[in-house]
Amino acid sequence: MHEVYLDYNGSTPLDPRVAEAMIPTLRFGIGNASSAHRFGQRQAASVEHAREQVAALVDASSSEVIFCSGATEANNLALIGLAEGAPVERNRIVISAIEHASVREPAQWLHEQGKAKVDMVGVTPGGSVDLEELDSLLSSDVLAVSIMAANSETGVLNPISDIAKLTQEVGAVFHCDATQMVGRLPLSLRDTPIDLLSMSSHKICGPEGIGALIGTRHSLARLRPTIHGGSHERGLRSGSLNVVGIVGLGTASLLVSEERDSESARVKKLRGQLVDGLRTELAGVHENGDPSKRLPNTASVRFKGADAEAVVFNMDPVAVSTGSACSSGSIEPSRVLLAMGLSRDEAFESVRFSLGRFTTEAEIKTAIRQTVKAVQHVRAMTESGS
Repeated sequence: MHEVYLDYNGSTPLDPRVAEAMIPTLRFGIGNASSAHRFGQRQAASVEHAREQVAALVDASSSEVIFCSGATEANNLALIGLAEGAPVERNRIVISAIEHASVREPAQWLHEQGKAKVDMVGVTPGGSVDLEELDSLLSSDVLAVSIMAANSETGVLNPISDIAKLTQEVGAVFHCDATQMVGRLPLSLRDTPIDLLSMSSHKICGPEGIGALIGTRHSLARLRPTIHGGSHERGLRSGSLNVVGIVGLGTASLLVSEERDSESARVKKLRGQLVDGLRTELAGVHENGDPSKRLPNTASVRFKGADAEAVVFNMDPVAVSTGSACSSGSIEPSRVLLAMGLSRDEAFESVRFSLGRFTTEAEIKTAIRQTVKAVQHVRAMTESGS
């Protein structure tokens, strides 16, 4: 049976056009981009061209793009870099209860090291940040607010313009992990006052191992480096540049800029067909999160009475994911779904489908068929064992 990949929020396939654009640099890209000779200058020119392409994707200036190994490093640089350079009177960081581990864990580390106090804002049952609670936590001692644009598990969008406004009112820095939103919905730093934005190449059909922290000149100036050993990337990220990865990220950004709107509309239609098909064939199907405020490609679906891990295992060759995680040798339910008010049992029944550029209607039909078979099988096994 044909393999079906529906885990685009985990990682996306490399677009062949991106791979093609990377080949010349792989074959002929000799030299360090920091070197003054002609080989280095050619590498540097490729980097700066890609920097312009990445900046254009979010309406930023090329001077505002800092290349990193991915969004995880960008998130660490944003939070730890801010805390290291913070004035003593600003020692609090506010994050949401649904942040990715690459935001949550650096914030926790800063708290444990005594470098910052950390407050966590809750979310509504629909899955977006509670603005009233956020407002109540903000004061003049807040250094930064770090809240994602769109959640990777549910696809639910946060009101980032409102969050940015509240953050600015107390003079704090707004950092936004936009990894899931960039490439799927428009996001302009000229229209939305985000101070620092993280993104990753492998979520937009680019290569793995490259991403960027994009920020205003003032915000970048407040950062201290977390990797030392050179003056690369405005002194914020030491290490010889991954030129071939940067070229790939630039090309991926260009393709998104050209094709995002039509691609998102097509994928949104396919997602609707998927959810409608599952509801038609199965009872006890529930969507997690506000369906009116989410990414066009994502559906978090709960199958009542069916353990998600077992469902996913029995869906092969259709690839999807759950929100469960292995911690200290035991499986724990999704932090995101628990924060939204789901019970542990409900969280354990939830499966994430995330579609993308190469998803076809035929694959959606296969996914419906395999999901229905898997859920029916798991439910039957559960009932027979009870």
